[in-house]
Amino acid sequence: MVGYEIRKLEDKGRALFATVDFKEGDTILDEVPLVSSQFSWNAACKYLACEYCLKPLETAEENFNRLSGHKGSETITLPYADYGCRLDKQNQTKCQDCSTRYCSQECLNIANERYHRFLCLASDYDNPTHPLNVLNEVWKKIHYPPETTTILLIVKLIAMYKQSEDKEALFNAIQEFQHEFINENLMITHKMLGEKHQHNLDELFAVFEDSIDFTGIEMFRNLDCFKRLFALIGINGQGIGTSSFADWAQCVSGLSLEEDERMAITDLIDSCYAQLEEGTGLEWLNIEGSALYSIGSKANHSCVPNAQTSFPHSNHNLHLKAIRDIQCGEEICISYLDDCFLSRSRHSRRKELRENYLFMCTCQKCEAQKDDEDVTSDEEMDDDDEEMD
Repeated sequence: MVGYEIRKLEDKGRALFATVDFKEGDTILDEVPLVSSQFSWNAACKYLACEYCLKPLETAEENFNRLSGHKGSETITLPYADYGCRLDKQNQTKCQDCSTRYCSQECLNIANERYHRFLCLASDYDNPTHPLNVLNEVWKKIHYPPETTTILLIVKLIAMYKQSEDKEALFNAIQEFQHEFINENLMITHKMLGEKHQHNLDELFAVFEDSIDFTGIEMFRNLDCFKRLFALIGINGQGIGTSSFADWAQCVSGLSLEEDERMAITDLIDSCYAQLEEGTGLEWLNIEGSALYSIGSKANHSCVPNAQTSFPHSNHNLHLKAIRDIQCGEEICISYLDDCFLSRSRHSRRKELRENYLFMCTCQKCEAQKDDEDVTSDEEMDDDDEEMD
């Protein structure tokens, strides 16, 4: 039985509400996205993932040794390396025409059925002059890490429409993501493209026009439509993170071991993460991407959330669970901020939400703290540094 419903609120737009009581730890929903894609820079740095579901294609050992730069005799063997491993290398496959890699034949079949036949580059897969590869490079030039979305979500949506046998149903599904506040659509586009917003948008659209065969789907070859799709993925895109090494570290940390062995593994994990950060020189260590979730995207923010999203299957399947008891009729809310930001002042939280999500938070916590002194994140961080000293 479905335990939630989507309602329309005057001040928030669509929102997710519980229609049953949930206990702490209960699963609210598991959802496969309408579309997902690995971030462009993440893929360029060879974070190997299934093109369809973003599941890692390397074992924890392979992942660690490659990213940390260990080769040959220097490679490190991880204890309990297969514990909690979700990889099945025998099932991995690739497109016969373009060599795009998938974790299973099932994912390849779904990708082909939904969009990949239209997007398959065949022998031009590694050709830097192919229009789709040019578009991706232009996007990377405009949108440096840390990444928040990718132009490939728009490309996939259009390919899905091109291949769809029920175009009306898909169009309606896409329309469900459209934001009601046009000014905010424009603001999120500006946020994603930076100070040279209009120049970057024009450059991106010019390349976009040349990257796809618009025969039969001419309505998408339109700047206004492009802007709307751009805002759609910016406002509704849910970040995804998967990692075979992180899965291993979490599983091994939960083993019942003798104290000496447990401490040794804890030290090894800490050392491995330090080597990964030093070896990559990057701010991310996971396979990262973005997706559109028809239901999950309706969960609004609260600084005292009652639910939390995760990706426990190490793919793009979103899991939403209750982190405290939720009563029937209560709005289901998640936090758009990480734990560190949630602990900061009302002023800092609202500033972050206003700048990155374009709304002023009026949750229970923010309302209760409305008379508190305004303190910026920088001041709080300075206080943290003084405490550490």
